[in-house]
Amino acid sequence: MKVTYIYHSCFTVEEQDVVLIFDYFKGDLPQFDNEKKIYVFSSHKHADHFNRMIFELAKDYKNISFLLSNDIKMNEKYMERIQIPQEARDKIQYMHKNETHQISKDLKVETLTSTDEGVAFVVTLFDKIIYFAGDLNWWTWKGETEEEYQDMTNRFLTEIKKLKGRHLDLAFLPLDGRQEERFYLGFDHVMREAKVCNAFPMHYWEKPEAIKKLKEMDVSKDYRDRILDVVEPGQVFEC
Repeated sequence: MKVTYIYHSCFTVEEQDVVLIFDYFKGDLPQFDNEKKIYVFSSHKHADHFNRMIFELAKDYKNISFLLSNDIKMNEKYMERIQIPQEARDKIQYMHKNETHQISKDLKVETLTSTDEGVAFVVTLFDKIIYFAGDLNWWTWKGETEEEYQDMTNRFLTEIKKLKGRHLDLAFLPLDGRQEERFYLGFDHVMREAKVCNAFPMHYWEKPEAIKKLKEMDVSKDYRDRILDVVEPGQVFEC
């Protein structure tokens, strides 16, 4: 699989005649063969994960579908008002939490419940499995109450338990330095629960030093060689 880092939490994944685009909101997308099947995923409506400009892609790519978290749902009147291109409107499918959709014979999408907004995606493409977390993370912060900590912890551990023992060819995981000394907890837990072959840190707010910091910590010794150095938009990885 060919993986291209676009910006923040946005990546593209190319395999055979299929292109997956995850959580685009800004940055330069590659040009794709117009004959390829393109699936655009948006995990939730936050401005750093979703931009309605994605629908403009329907003008250039005829074989495109939009797989959106249900919190983004738009009715026809609203799409008309904000000028969503007509070419895109009948190509939108909304994903609720904890569902499984067989999109095509080559593509299956499962959703998990985010600990923030929307969903996380588990995508089976041909014989490959891709986990895209969106904002499903162990969002614990210094200064929170014990009740807040326990609520977040329980919700996160419950969702990630669904990945226990699963083989994941690619995993796109938040690694957010704003959490200070807790920045690695969610990433680390997924790496221990699932069998991750290639881990792509994301959502690090232009501070990729979080990747280097995690790799230097003792906690990562069993999996640091599977963490990709995602440090610059436009980077391409072959996995």
